[in-house]
Amino acid sequence: MSTPAPQPDGDRPQKVKVYLESRYRKLERGLPQTIFYCPVCKGDRRRARMCKRCDGFGKLTKDSVQELIGRKAVPYLRGKLGKFHGAGREDIDVLMLGRGRPFVFEVVGARKPDADLIVLDEMIREKLAGRIELEPFVRVERSRVPFWKEGKFDKVYRADVGLEGEVPADVGRELVGKSFDIVQRTPSRVVHRRADIERQRRVTVLDVGAFENGSFQIELRCMHGTYVKEWISGEDGRTEPSLASLLGIRSRCLILDVLEILTDE
Repeated sequence: MSTPAPQPDGDRPQKVKVYLESRYRKLERGLPQTIFYCPVCKGDRRRARMCKRCDGFGKLTKDSVQELIGRKAVPYLRGKLGKFHGAGREDIDVLMLGRGRPFVFEVVGARKPDADLIVLDEMIREKLAGRIELEPFVRVERSRVPFWKEGKFDKVYRADVGLEGEVPADVGRELVGKSFDIVQRTPSRVVHRRADIERQRRVTVLDVGAFENGSFQIELRCMHGTYVKEWISGEDGRTEPSLASLLGIRSRCLILDVLEILTDE
């Protein structure tokens, strides 16, 4: 039997990188932005088999925004793998609301780079309703990756704050409209993976709700890189001034949501 002659390179589908830009709204708590690898085995398959922290799973959550998108986008464009490039990130227990967080999803080795993105949008919308919502994908150049990853954008947050005691209502209202230049040391919860340094940031109080049953709601505009939970509690002086120090009472963040990322686009 004769061997078929190889096809010319021009007849083979080319493998290219495709950059898809969008914004995501995260509607489910406990969903990380990117793959949440186990801190013990680091996702290594051989080490994961014996890992008690993740029970051999290699990661600490079943899903992430990255994976939910990639499971549809990569095979649809017949790609090899997907990479997620976000304009910052929110904590796993924080919702991303408003217009959503800008990101670029990179499909590596795409054999079908010209696939109809409207179909992809519909596939994701139907599959992920109630978990994440996306703006329609747009093809962009690679330059959009550093634009979003290196951009410094203020954010608007809404937080439910718990109080260990009573605070006069006018104390909170007096904070509305005021801005505070703060100094934050790297929070204890992340200092194991980030340098323990001091950062200067700014927080503006946009609104303060009524004090009820030992808690209240507050809206803030924060400079990029602000650790909002630690600004609320003060973390035993690692953030100064903090909401706790301004109110004169121990405070803690009960619920936190990102309402908007302030960009020019």
